[in-house]
Amino acid sequence: MKYDATIEEFMEDLIERNPGEVEFHQAVYEVAESVIPFTAQNSKYERAAILQRMTEPDRTIIFRVVWEDDDGNIHVNRGYRVQFNNAIGPYKGGLRFHPSVNLSVLKFLGFEQTFKNSLTTLPMGAGKGGSDFDPKGKSEREVMRFCQAFMTELSKHIGQHIDVPAGDIGVGTREISFMFGQYKRLTREFTGTLTGKSLEFGGSLIRKEATGYGCAYFMEEMLKHTGDSIAGKTCLVSGSGNVAQYCAEKIMHLGGKVVTLSDSSGFIHDPEGLSEEKLAYVIKLKTRIRGRISEYAEKYGCAFYKDEKPWKIPCDLAFPCATQNEIHKPDAEMLISQGCRAITEGANMPTTVEAIRVIHQAKLLYGPGKAANAGGVAVSGLEMTQNSIRMSWTSEELEERLKNIMKNIHQQCVTHGTEQGGYLNYVKGANLAGFIKVANAMLAYGVI
Repeated sequence: MKYDATIEEFMEDLIERNPGEVEFHQAVYEVAESVIPFTAQNSKYERAAILQRMTEPDRTIIFRVVWEDDDGNIHVNRGYRVQFNNAIGPYKGGLRFHPSVNLSVLKFLGFEQTFKNSLTTLPMGAGKGGSDFDPKGKSEREVMRFCQAFMTELSKHIGQHIDVPAGDIGVGTREISFMFGQYKRLTREFTGTLTGKSLEFGGSLIRKEATGYGCAYFMEEMLKHTGDSIAGKTCLVSGSGNVAQYCAEKIMHLGGKVVTLSDSSGFIHDPEGLSEEKLAYVIKLKTRIRGRISEYAEKYGCAFYKDEKPWKIPCDLAFPCATQNEIHKPDAEMLISQGCRAITEGANMPTTVEAIRVIHQAKLLYGPGKAANAGGVAVSGLEMTQNSIRMSWTSEELEERLKNIMKNIHQQCVTHGTEQGGYLNYVKGANLAGFIKVANAMLAYGVI
């Protein structure tokens, strides 16, 4: 590539300033590959060092969280909020509670969020946060005490016009509700400072479905662009949490057949495909019983592959909805050899750089997470709007708005990602479309 040396030089400097943050390095590299050739041809962005400024968070807040368990033992966790970029709106992005949380993971997620939020066209900047606290195995009161302790510090740095956190892995409606209650107690204000709230106090309909639904809608748009559709296609879905559940549901609504789901223990292969009854069981299993996906295989008499990923199963379409870096180069090669025609990401950065190269070489349709899974933050943005105008929209109105947002994101990718020969590079399209809006705002503000 003509710009390889420039990209390498940029990455060497970034790695030197952010040592050991491998997830963050990966996320930036994937964007730099698209954006640096563009900025070289558009010198106003290069002169203003826009990409360098975008890769440095506005601020990173790290704090101690002390809480007491049910037996009176004291525990110390670390809390974070990375406020990445507020050029187009208040910082917006989830909170993740999981032992794997560290600064690299949160910076990668916050950086991706900059582009994702820009693509929605809603006025939202980007941030990410969380803690290495694990809600699994904790009692309701232990989770409450942790959330209250976490929010006691976080409340100093957020607000409806400053930073609006949401949920993520390990942070659902329960955790958001505990944190919102503490925020309200500390500030004596009832504002839309958190999204993902319960419906009784300002939450939005279809929020829990939005990321999964949006992922399926994006796949439908990609296929429609080639004169095809999801109907009649065999689909692999990884994960079995919120995103996977509702991605599977919408695939079924659109006429596709979902034959796999997974968790950290392995994956199930149900050749007959999921039904409404089977999906209802999965949702109950994962949200109430908190069991393992292997229990599905036992109940419905299908195969369970321990400690394996589903990408070896023949399919038409693949939807990685579990976690980052779940599709490596051999997985991508396996998908291609088994007849896969399109991949759309429900998770954040589930495909490695090497795997993306293989996918592009094979000319597969490939929807990156910053475009394909933007449905969740889009409905979070719509929740902010509903809170601001003190009213709620119906499920039908919200789903129609979500579909239109996903269509608009797809069109932005088409505009900026169509290459010579007609191949539609959705990675390039999403990166450039997301970059240009934020970059133009940063240029307008001057050097700040």
